[in-house]
Amino acid sequence: MKRRRIDYRRLGIIVFLLILMTVIASLTIGKDIYENNEKSLLSFAIVNFAGYLFFFLFMPVELAFIYYLRSAYDPIWLNLAAISTAFAAQVIDYLVGYFFSTKIIDRMIGRKRYEKAEEEIRKYGNWTLFLSNLLPLSSPVISLAAGMLKYRIKEALFYSLTGMILRYLLLMLIF
Repeated sequence: MKRRRIDYRRLGIIVFLLILMTVIASLTIGKDIYENNEKSLLSFAIVNFAGYLFFFLFMPVELAFIYYLRSAYDPIWLNLAAISTAFAAQVIDYLVGYFFSTKIIDRMIGRKRYEKAEEEIRKYGNWTLFLSNLLPLSSPVISLAAGMLKYRIKEALFYSLTGMILRYLLLMLIF
């Protein structure tokens, strides 16, 4: 059996991002819950934005949305906050993919994830962008891959936004 060498740089980046994610969640949602027993729309917006950035792949933004939806916030304002912050993060994901080297991105998300996203975009195009934002899939990686492929920005952002709007409206209706 061949022994695999541990890539300490990648492991360090992952640990750093997990710690950063925990700090962001603690300073926003955690602070609101434990100190005031109140939820802040700003806290939700920060967590949702961070959750849609391609390097915060572990944040369950849909669960945070459902959690805040059950509070006293107006669902329309909550949807606007969710969609606008998610869309802003998706634009950043696309632009990072468009302007940065594939070597840098390979180190951050891994070659396999990128290749899988690239294959889906090349095969299904706009449907991939729409469905990745409608379903709880890895839409930030898809947006990043679309940018790396120099996919048409208007179409990429339109189908991403359409999928996001439908996702949050369905979550609102269900919960």
